[in-house]
Amino acid sequence: MLTSFSTALSALNATTTAIDVVGNNLANLNTPGFKTSVVSFHDLVTQSLGAGLGETQVGFGVGSPITLRQFTQGGLQTTGGTLDAAIQGDGFFVVKDSNNNTLYTRGGNLQVDLKGNLTTATGEKLQGWTDFTGSGNVDTNTAVSDIVLPVGTLKAPTVTNTMSVDLNLNAGAVAGEATGAFSTSIEVFDSLGNSHMVTFNFTKSDTANQWNYSVSVPDADFGSAYTPVTGSLTFDGNGKLTSPTSTDAAPVIPLTGLADGASDMSITWNIFNNGVPRISQYSQTSATAANDQDGGPAANLIRVGLADGGKVVALYSNGTQTVVGQVAMALIRNPQSLIAMGNSNFGLSARSALPAVGLPNTGGRGAVLGGSVEGSTVDIAKEFTNLIVLQRAYQANSKVVTTVDQLSQDTINLKQ
Repeated sequence: MLTSFSTALSALNATTTAIDVVGNNLANLNTPGFKTSVVSFHDLVTQSLGAGLGETQVGFGVGSPITLRQFTQGGLQTTGGTLDAAIQGDGFFVVKDSNNNTLYTRGGNLQVDLKGNLTTATGEKLQGWTDFTGSGNVDTNTAVSDIVLPVGTLKAPTVTNTMSVDLNLNAGAVAGEATGAFSTSIEVFDSLGNSHMVTFNFTKSDTANQWNYSVSVPDADFGSAYTPVTGSLTFDGNGKLTSPTSTDAAPVIPLTGLADGASDMSITWNIFNNGVPRISQYSQTSATAANDQDGGPAANLIRVGLADGGKVVALYSNGTQTVVGQVAMALIRNPQSLIAMGNSNFGLSARSALPAVGLPNTGGRGAVLGGSVEGSTVDIAKEFTNLIVLQRAYQANSKVVTTVDQLSQDTINLKQ
């Protein structure tokens, strides 16, 4: 009978632990990336009474329960936050705490600290790769490190190397008349970030289906007269450009001796787009449909966002976007072995497999979705049900204690 005390007490202790687990689950109902823990009970060794052949077996109660964390996929919640990120599939973000310990998390509420480090909401530094060259090409073949954003930096100007204009020249134009002349301009940038206007002048030739062109830059940009680049365009009876052809060398517009002291430039005029002419001659008013050039002025950083795939994109005041970083992900084959470290972070245990760090969507790692976070996997209805069951279990075992206590008192009273 005395064994019943310890048996019931073991059940009270185990049930208390289970209630603590349920309480922790409910407390993290709204914690991004939180994974629900479940309790696994197991009985203690039993004793055989009587002849020892196992006809009567009495257990010693329940052991301390084992908690198992369920790494199931949480619901994806769109937040609109430019630095929010959610993992869809297996894997973890890799972070480092203030003691430089490597931890793993599914929490995707990210922010930027004073030094430009991309961190979690609780200050752990996100790991990945950073492009410090400004080229937009992130080298992911190196070891991961802190992702550092170009906060407060000025993006250097980009020199224009190529330009293009998509336009139609009026097939009904008459040489010497107003319809026989058309002009359009495009803004280009030098090595100092100053802009220059390149003007294309098209004049209808006396020869059928032929136009002459002249490409010029204002004389004031050089302090002397600029010599225009000239040539001709020939079309067939269907309005398609026949000369020059896509195999001919593209015209080059030189800008040498600029008055602002910028380096000399040579701009290639791309008349073709993958072999297809950008200029046509149809019986429509001469007009420009589009123009493009690959240069830009110096620009300030406006904001940084995290795009799908874990790419960190910087938006500058000149409207350009540049990839400045790439988030890394770790795949751990047995995530149930991880130890919760607080702040939605997990650390490796002695039973954890070696993490495989790489790019999202590779090697079994999940996808990273920007502007979203992964919600908690806590099911409030299930946890309430567990709470009721555990409450009843605690009450039942409390009744065992009081009953055995009463029986003990009755046994003692037999002496009297």
